[in-house]
Amino acid sequence: MQEKWLITIGVFIIGTMIGSFLNVVIYRIPKGESIVFPASKCQSCQTPLKWWHNIPIFSWLVLGGKCYFCKSKISMQYPLIELITGILFVLLYLKTGLVWYFPFIAASFSALLALVMIDFEYMAVPDNVNFAALLFALIQPDFIHALIYAAIAAGGLYLVGLLSSFIAKREAMGSADVIVAGTMGALLGFPHFFVALFLSALLAMIPSLIKRESGVPFVPFLALATLIIYLYDTQVNMLLEKLIYG
Repeated sequence: MQEKWLITIGVFIIGTMIGSFLNVVIYRIPKGESIVFPASKCQSCQTPLKWWHNIPIFSWLVLGGKCYFCKSKISMQYPLIELITGILFVLLYLKTGLVWYFPFIAASFSALLALVMIDFEYMAVPDNVNFAALLFALIQPDFIHALIYAAIAAGGLYLVGLLSSFIAKREAMGSADVIVAGTMGALLGFPHFFVALFLSALLAMIPSLIKRESGVPFVPFLALATLIIYLYDTQVNMLLEKLIYG
């Protein structure tokens, strides 16, 4: 039991470190900047940060949410993303255990989290992060089936998008949604993919009605539904059996 707690804490710390990297991805990728160079710096005074300014969550708390040099406010998004990613890693670890493909599953969901934040901010999804989520999702024991599920899910949603666009006389679904569908198919398989698709539509319903004029990004709801179904696949199976067989 003690060993599991130590592993859980270690997984959380690694998750927060990945979350710190995701903050770089979320900020730089939409701007077309490198995620490697230059080193992190204050966005207000442009002063390069010291190593201890980049300790996930801890640095933000110690600095009081302000730049060490110019005292400008640092967005709370940074520690929140680090915290969320740490929790995400723990949830996935508790689900899968410390199996060899755990880092790839965690990396896929981390990429989805980055997509969620970018989509909320820019109403657009970068292909490189999107494809990274898909590639990571494919690296698992049953690679062939994951690849088949991904192809069918992406291809099926693409055809639905074409039909919807034809009926509506305008583009009804973006290519980003199709790639995310492939990731969902690889992570969930069938019929869980369809359950997640249905759940994402339910989750998006109220926000879509509220933001009817401006519209809402759909990728965040696809990602959230995928995580929920992935974590609770056993319960989903029981529900499906209950619905089908009574």
